Amino acid sequence: MSDKFKNRYRIASARLQKWNYGWNAPYFVTICAKDRTHDFGNIADGKMNLSAIGQLAYNIWMDIPHQFEYVRLGEFVVMPNHIHGIIIIEKLNDGDIGGVNGDGAVDGDAINRVSTFGSSFGSSLGSSVASKCAGGITRGKNPMLCDNLSRIIRWYKGRVSFESHKINFGFGWQSRFHEHIIRNHKSHNRISDYIIKNAELWDDDQFNEK
Repeated sequence: MSDKFKNRYRIASARLQKWNYGWNAPYFVTICAKDRTHDFGNIADGKMNLSAIGQLAYNIWMDIPHQFEYVRLGEFVVMPNHIHGIIIIEKLNDGDIGGVNGDGAVDGDAINRVSTFGSSFGSSLGSSVASKCAGGITRGKNPMLCDNLSRIIRWYKGRVSFESHKINFGFGWQSRFHEHIIRNHKSHNRISDYIIKNAELWDDDQFNEK
C-alpha cells in the first residue's frame, strides 16, 4: 500500500483541477515536517512516542472541528516526521450536490461532480458557496476565500508552527500538503487501516528515510 501512496505523492500535483475542495467529501491528508526532520517524536517497538511538538500537532488537529464547525475527523496519526489524517467536510449545503455517509464515504460516485459541474469552482454551486468563493483575480481558486480543505490545513499548520516556535524556533512544515479524495467505503476502510497501522509499519514506511 505504501508504494501506491509513494507513487501518488511524487506526482507534481495530484489535485483535480475541476474539483472544488470545499465540497462535502472525506479527504485523506498528509503533511510533512520541513526536510522530513523527526520533530514529532520517535517510534519504539511499533509505538509512537510524541515529543512536545508532536503533542501539539496531535492536540491542535483534534481542535479542528471546534475551529471549523463543518468538519468531522476520521482516523489520525502523528508520525516522527509527518502526519496522516482523514478530514470529512460535512456542510449543511455545499451546492445541493450530495453529501457524506455516516461512515465517511461520499454519497455516490464523487468523481461525477467534476464532469457535472464544470471547470469553474463557483459557476454551478449554490449561491451560499459561490458568494464565499468570489473575489480577486484568483476568484474560487483562492483558498482563503472559501471554506475548503486548503483553508483548514493552512490554519492547522499555522497554529502548530506558532505554538511550536515557543519550543523550537527552527520548526517548519513542507510548503505543500498531499490530499486524496476518498470516493467509497472500500477506500475509506483501506486508508483508515493504513493510518491505524502506520506506526507498526514504520520500518518500511516511505517517509522513514534511513
